[in-house]
Amino acid sequence: MIHTPTAEMQKTLQHEAFVSGIGLFTGEKVSFKISPLPPDSGIIFKRGDLPGKPIIPALLSYVREAPRCTRLANDKASILMVEHLLSALYAYGIDNAEIEVEGPELPAADGRALVFVDLIEKTGVAIQDVPRKFVSVEQPIYWSEGDINLIALPSPEFRVSYTMHYPHSPLLRSQYYSFSLQPLRYKAEIASCRTFSLYEEIVPFIEKGIIKGGGLENALVIQGGRILNPDGARFEDEMVRHKILDLIGDLALIGVPLLAHIIAVRSGHSSNVAFAKTLSKTLNLEKKTSP
Repeated sequence: MIHTPTAEMQKTLQHEAFVSGIGLFTGEKVSFKISPLPPDSGIIFKRGDLPGKPIIPALLSYVREAPRCTRLANDKASILMVEHLLSALYAYGIDNAEIEVEGPELPAADGRALVFVDLIEKTGVAIQDVPRKFVSVEQPIYWSEGDINLIALPSPEFRVSYTMHYPHSPLLRSQYYSFSLQPLRYKAEIASCRTFSLYEEIVPFIEKGIIKGGGLENALVIQGGRILNPDGARFEDEMVRHKILDLIGDLALIGVPLLAHIIAVRSGHSSNVAFAKTLSKTLNLEKKTSP
């Protein structure tokens, strides 16, 4: 476990930007403003709509349980659906930024991370005068529970290989994808892939009012052997690619870029976070990434 100084410098955004939309869970209009921060600030969320504008760092110690998404919270505030934005920021190497949110969640957009990629590219990336520090995985680190497995292997790059297995779905079955993280590859292969759900899994959440802003405009919905969205899937394996999108966003909460080959089988947000905590503890990162 070596903290490796590199020639690559830390990055932030060139100027602030604004995004608004509908929240997946509340169904209400929500928005956020993203702004540059100085080196070594990290990624910080702020609830601009609450008294005192409470801050929540994008770190594992602030993750709280939530249905079908990743939620950050402390005793003053909570923010849902942070994983897609964090995934895009991590893919583009953004180390320092403040996200001031108006509402309890980030906009669902169309279920992809592409809106956030477009935001980063439009805003521009600013190179800062402090080197990045990558953490190298030097020996296998794994986490397992039942048929869910995640392992980090030594690698000179950050790579994710994901196996998705839905034996009860005649359409999904098994899907596999392996991806080496580079900004333009992320934009072309991962960012445009939508969140998805089996129809029978999502209906109870809708009936209970847990997901008020969900629909075919922001999720890929599968019923039996067919996709309910009129436009179908953008890729034959769009679903497993979105799993990689989510995994990158959840691992971003470690707070430092990794050099590792991550192999995941059937993981979701809660297992991704549990694995990230195992990585952080094994690599002795907890104190180094504390606020």
